[in-house]
Amino acid sequence: MKVQEFIKKVQDKDINIVEHIHKVLEECKKINKEYHYLNTISEELALKQAEQIKKNPKGKLAGLPISIKDSICVKDIESTAGSKILKGYKPYFHATAVEKAIKEGVIIIGKTAQDEFGFGGFSTNAGVDFEIPLNPFDKNRATGGSSGGAGGLTQKASFPNIGLGECTGGSIESPASFCGVFGLVPTYGRVSRYGLIDYGNSLDKLGPLGKNIYDCALMMEVISGYDEKDSTSLNKEVDSYTKYLKKDIKGLKIGVIKEAFSDGTDNSVKKNVWNGIKKLEKQGCTYKEISLPITMKYGISTYYTLATTEASTNLAKYCGMRYGASEEIKGNFDEYFTNVRSKNFGKEAKRRIMLGTFARMSGFRDAYYIKAAKVRSLIIEEYKKAFNNFDILITPTMPILPPTFKELEKLTPLQDYMMDIMTVSPNLAGLPHINIPVGFEKSLPIGMMIISDHLQEGKLIQVGKEFDN
Repeated sequence: MKVQEFIKKVQDKDINIVEHIHKVLEECKKINKEYHYLNTISEELALKQAEQIKKNPKGKLAGLPISIKDSICVKDIESTAGSKILKGYKPYFHATAVEKAIKEGVIIIGKTAQDEFGFGGFSTNAGVDFEIPLNPFDKNRATGGSSGGAGGLTQKASFPNIGLGECTGGSIESPASFCGVFGLVPTYGRVSRYGLIDYGNSLDKLGPLGKNIYDCALMMEVISGYDEKDSTSLNKEVDSYTKYLKKDIKGLKIGVIKEAFSDGTDNSVKKNVWNGIKKLEKQGCTYKEISLPITMKYGISTYYTLATTEASTNLAKYCGMRYGASEEIKGNFDEYFTNVRSKNFGKEAKRRIMLGTFARMSGFRDAYYIKAAKVRSLIIEEYKKAFNNFDILITPTMPILPPTFKELEKLTPLQDYMMDIMTVSPNLAGLPHINIPVGFEKSLPIGMMIISDHLQEGKLIQVGKEFDN
């Protein structure tokens, strides 16, 4: 059953939602034992919400089970961002996006696994004591990251559901690609960041993952909009995203970024993405290969300089005194601070704190942080010029098939970061983009990424529907 049909049945009282949620929670427990997609299963909350929906089955998302990434706050439910340093932290409030979804009748089934604070592209940088989620198509392979649990559960669950993820440099698109689902990253500021445990404030965005394009369009209608609690929130009218599912794509102009199809991209990925482009051509679109030299050459270095700099300042507040992990208070503050953070941050979190702290230090700030900020402006300019001539731009989402954990062990940190080559630049530019499942190779899913201009999420949905099953 699809999401649309399920919600209609709940609204018409054709489904006993309390019984259904009991079954959903049992399935989540079984899946979790095997695949580790949920850091927390919010059983008590889900059943309480189900009882409320049974009495009053209203709302655009009435009775729909949704999962929430662990970095997005849900009131009274442990929210750790996948880090031991936040173990035991239960927020006193909902994130704005969560609040909006609850008002439309969702049932929150749990908090999904992720790389610690979003630091990774494979969900293998789980914090100390956290399980690593396994790919739904092959348990020896990664789900992608950092919203790996969201991608895996959205695909694996037999019941209709939507995942709410978060993206900084590829954290929705990557798991969506490796898990074979749709994953939509909105324009920066389109969805409120209030209640998000930050990674990089100028980059973070909340967005949906769904088995069908309709799921993403519907969730975007619910969570989008201005929020006075978030100073970066855009005060723009919210589009009716589901209406784009009825729009014809004939006449759309596509720019295919040729650098994305270089030797570093797996041949099977290239083949399937080109099949997707040819399919759009048959539906009346035109395409042209274009070059974005600055974007493709400098995106990775620019992103990692800016993102780690912001991360190092954001993570400075975690000292074990106000919430989360704590230690016996002894010695001076520096000793206590070092002790708590050394024990409770994972290896990748420590690496990014050190990289970011270095890049913003006195004497290095101009050479690294300021220079990266200038290059970011050039990347935005390059995209904007492209959108003068094209409606959408296309690349593969990830350059490789979902890798095995053994393959990942051989990668250096730099090789690991290079896997984000396609996804970091639209995130730097704050542009909306989506992963669309376009095919399989060796029984593993392949994703195509479509990028549109700011606030043009509708075009992504319009094109995405051509690949819906």
